Amino acid sequence: MPKKINFSAYSKQNELFAAEITNQYEFAEVLTTPSNEIEVIVKFNGDIVKVAEELGAEAEIIYLNYAIITIDKTKIGTLNSYPEVEHIELPKKVYFNGPNNLISTCVSSVQRDNEFNLTGKGVIVAIIDSGIDYLHPDFQNEDGTSRILFIWDQTQTGTPPVGFYSGAEYNNQEINNAILNSDPYLIVQSIDTSGHGTAVAGIAAGNGRASGGINRGIAPDADIIAVKVGYKGYESFARSTELMRALKYVIDKARRFNKPVSINMSFGMNNGSHKGDSLFETFISEISTNWKTSIVIPTGNEGSAGHHYHGKVESNEVVEIDFFVGSGLETSYLSLWKNFVDNFTVELIFPDGNSTGVIGIESQTKIIRRPGFTVNIFYGQPSHYSVSQEIFLVANANKGTFSEGIFKLKIRSQIIVDGNFDIWLPTLEEVGDTTFFSDPTIYNTITIPCTAAKVIRVAGYNDRVGNIAIFSGRGNLDVQTIIPDIAAPAVDILTTKSGGGYDTFTGTSVAAPFVTGAAALIMQWGIIQKNDPFLYGERLKAFLRLGAERRKDIIYPNASFGYGTLCLQETMDYLVEYRLGGDYFWLQL
Repeated sequence: MPKKINFSAYSKQNELFAAEITNQYEFAEVLTTPSNEIEVIVKFNGDIVKVAEELGAEAEIIYLNYAIITIDKTKIGTLNSYPEVEHIELPKKVYFNGPNNLISTCVSSVQRDNEFNLTGKGVIVAIIDSGIDYLHPDFQNEDGTSRILFIWDQTQTGTPPVGFYSGAEYNNQEINNAILNSDPYLIVQSIDTSGHGTAVAGIAAGNGRASGGINRGIAPDADIIAVKVGYKGYESFARSTELMRALKYVIDKARRFNKPVSINMSFGMNNGSHKGDSLFETFISEISTNWKTSIVIPTGNEGSAGHHYHGKVESNEVVEIDFFVGSGLETSYLSLWKNFVDNFTVELIFPDGNSTGVIGIESQTKIIRRPGFTVNIFYGQPSHYSVSQEIFLVANANKGTFSEGIFKLKIRSQIIVDGNFDIWLPTLEEVGDTTFFSDPTIYNTITIPCTAAKVIRVAGYNDRVGNIAIFSGRGNLDVQTIIPDIAAPAVDILTTKSGGGYDTFTGTSVAAPFVTGAAALIMQWGIIQKNDPFLYGERLKAFLRLGAERRKDIIYPNASFGYGTLCLQETMDYLVEYRLGGDYFWLQL
């Protein structure tokens, strides 16, 4: 059993770690609470609850050896010294990737009575998003009762779900009581103020009741669980820890009801290596194998945003990279990832000529104060999960906002072995379209956590003309790395509107729920109707890829479309063909 350790007795390494992670937390894009407490993601072994108790902290075990620990930030170094702790990661902000197509996705034929007659019945569609308008008729049965099993609003104060410490949970009975009440929000106070989650839910699982069945979604008879993610009292963003909690919550609920679950999570960020190696991403990959689960995430809207730069530097070379920062920003970051074996320094030069000075390995954490702004620098090191190295810079205006202008990042190389490096600016949702590199690349623009393994990555295309949407996040040109799995309609999609009725939405956020709903139909055929008890996760993704529609003039797989565009009828035909082929060994059991 570990003993309490006096902070003053730490090794120099743990002191540096404590300073690094605390400083990074303070200037990273993470909301801090008024107290001194912060949340960290921990990969652990052994009794992490006991460790947390010894430090006066709170541990939530999210899945197997992943936990979220709420702790006084002065004790981070102590936490890192325990042998039970394998790795610590800070939560990061994620943003909504946002804002008839049933024919182009070959869904209508699968829904027809004389075909497969699939409606999602017996399957749960989980929407992890900005909430849901539970009063919208498209989420109600014909008798007016709600199709929503649970709503967990993480932004409210109330009765949280069992095993969690915050938010307010509402069950189906409470939602039905609210629907019948003259003032429903006295009973169920959760409101989708942005409308993003309601739009996503309508595509994946709306039944079209408000339109007489005309504007229905993919899985109109599926049960629904909605999680409104966010920090208490804040709705404009969520942290990675909130998404981790949401995933555990909906999967635990699905297991309790003994139903397969198709999860839609339309969030994205640029703050990371984009290689799927953060604890946030590996957690998603591992929990995706838990229960009968398929997780669907859009590739993001960064394809044409100009927020990614790829470069290559030679030994003893100076490279200057220009990027424009628009007006009105109070803060912005720059995340550079390189091979650890390469040695170079960086310098950030502001439009007025002010500079951070040359930053190298001697400045692993550094705060630079200049007239009008402060720059925080984290010159990182590889972890035991990644050989890459990050150089992270965050600039904050001391008063008001930055003046728009051209910033310059100067790289001075020394000894170079590899030379390749990537830089990301914040997403469109964070800084808009007036902040961009002067010479960006459209590739490797899939946002995190779509970069996680074992999720279904959905790109967006314009199904009216057949072209990939200009904003859709692209994978690498090297298709052996991270690319989309499939593309779905993403331009001018008519769906449910918070407050009632319908509206059109554009973005990869509305492409993903086409696939989420399709996955629900596939799991209904396979698991509920007992045609294929293992039809979820990677197996389901493989059949989606197989059945995708591919044009003759395009080479597949590719960085834009992945394996092609969603065609559910083809996928179902292949499933039937494989089943009739007698290769399903479980049919012999």
